[in-house]
Amino acid sequence: MRRDFEAPGRSPVFARQAAVATSHPLATSAALEVLQSGGNAVDAAIAAASVQAVVEPQMTGIGGDCFAIVTKPDGQMTGFNGSGASPRALTPELLAERGVEELSPTSPHAVTVPGAIRAWETLLKAHGTRSFDKLFTRAIDYAENGFPVAPRVNRDWEKNVSKLAANPAAASAYLVDGEAPEVGSILKFPRLAETLRAISSGGADAFYAGPVAEDIVKTLKELGGVMTLEDLGACHTTAVSPVMRDYRGHTIAELPPNGQGIVALIILGLLERFDLPNLDPLGPERLHLEMEAARIGYAVRDKFVTDPGYMDACHTSLIGEDYITQLSRLIRLDRRLEQVPGTSLAPQTDTIYLTVVDKDGLSVSFINSIFNEFGSGILAPNSGVLLHNRGAVFKAKPGHANSIAGGKRPMHTIIPAFGLKDGLPWLSFGVMGGHYQACGHAHLISNIVDYGMDVQMAIDMPRMFFDLKTYALEAEKMIPQRAIDGLEALGHTVHRAASPIGGSQAIMIDRHKGLLIAGSDPRKDGHAAGY
Repeated sequence: MRRDFEAPGRSPVFARQAAVATSHPLATSAALEVLQSGGNAVDAAIAAASVQAVVEPQMTGIGGDCFAIVTKPDGQMTGFNGSGASPRALTPELLAERGVEELSPTSPHAVTVPGAIRAWETLLKAHGTRSFDKLFTRAIDYAENGFPVAPRVNRDWEKNVSKLAANPAAASAYLVDGEAPEVGSILKFPRLAETLRAISSGGADAFYAGPVAEDIVKTLKELGGVMTLEDLGACHTTAVSPVMRDYRGHTIAELPPNGQGIVALIILGLLERFDLPNLDPLGPERLHLEMEAARIGYAVRDKFVTDPGYMDACHTSLIGEDYITQLSRLIRLDRRLEQVPGTSLAPQTDTIYLTVVDKDGLSVSFINSIFNEFGSGILAPNSGVLLHNRGAVFKAKPGHANSIAGGKRPMHTIIPAFGLKDGLPWLSFGVMGGHYQACGHAHLISNIVDYGMDVQMAIDMPRMFFDLKTYALEAEKMIPQRAIDGLEALGHTVHRAASPIGGSQAIMIDRHKGLLIAGSDPRKDGHAAGY
């Protein structure tokens, strides 16, 4: 497929030496600056992520979690699980004693140990060439001297005024006269700047011990939380082997649980059994198959996927041919599947995803999140650390795959991914959007592989997802009405989505031409760039 130059859109970025794609222009610039000064892909990714922790506070921050896949030019991949665990004292019994029946998004009990900073340091030690003091320069400057609020950031901010107003420290830091800052207004986060400076000189230990850690623990304790300094001090990043499955001649790599990457592989395995290339990419038949495969995949997720130490099934068995074949028999071409196991998870949230490929062919697929917009809404006032709420996906009661337990990592929605072709690097990609991400990975890969779209066109393509409680489909405004009518004729309930669904970045590696082809989602403020 080729771009229609009379229609709104943008071309992918073509570069020969290095490329970067992020959801914020200041982060893209920071990454390019590092690359052009001799840093590698991992250095550039950390510089970009640190900037986004300042300029996209509704999506990411040092009080969140991180996952990454680093791929060498020969296709050798290493995954990094930088998700933190629940406090050791947090159990179903303790919650029952306190009358807590579910973990609300703004509860102090929804705050798990932030794993991002430990993950950043681990990534740099394993693959980087620069230290925090060199890579945090731009982030510290923006936090200390101010940054302009971008349009999409403002849009998200306006939806969260009441959430921020409920926490005095958050209201003071993030609201201007009780309102969201306007587009183009200049904001400063001096306490966060001090914390970033402390980490830049003292490393991750400056976050997980000392004044910053004490501020986090004190803040949560005052709200009834049970996190301790020992919980923070025990934070570690785990190196993991990606899980891989082929899709029409391309090998797609995802990280194993506690993330939901395995679900993207299930969806792709189901879609591979149908003749998608001969279907209209925006027709009801293709969208029906994608949504049915996703509904089944997410039901599998909610039954099995959690901290691997607590799983009832080996994750590799969930993408085995026999199991995928068994699941595929549930899909009907002529009607919607009526019964899929229900879930009680929250609607989609957001995060930041970025990817970098450097001049030596090192690639990083990188994702960082505070889960819900502005996380828990709880700000540690002295350190300026906004705390994520990843623990909100836990069940407060025992008996579920994702029931709360002391020291347990929650099921994660954020998932970096990577694609190989003939065993060599082909596509570094990821999709933002909370629960949507696994479905989004399958949608993006299908757009490229089944329909021949370039990375930018594949990212731009309209999206659908479903409400995780009612299974009603949610369609972006560019999904044609004829597709909605066709889906409804198959038994689906379809609504127009209230907001854009997620976001995405991707870099394709064309080894034959010696090109990097990068794309960035127009649903966000960012862009791709290269040289």
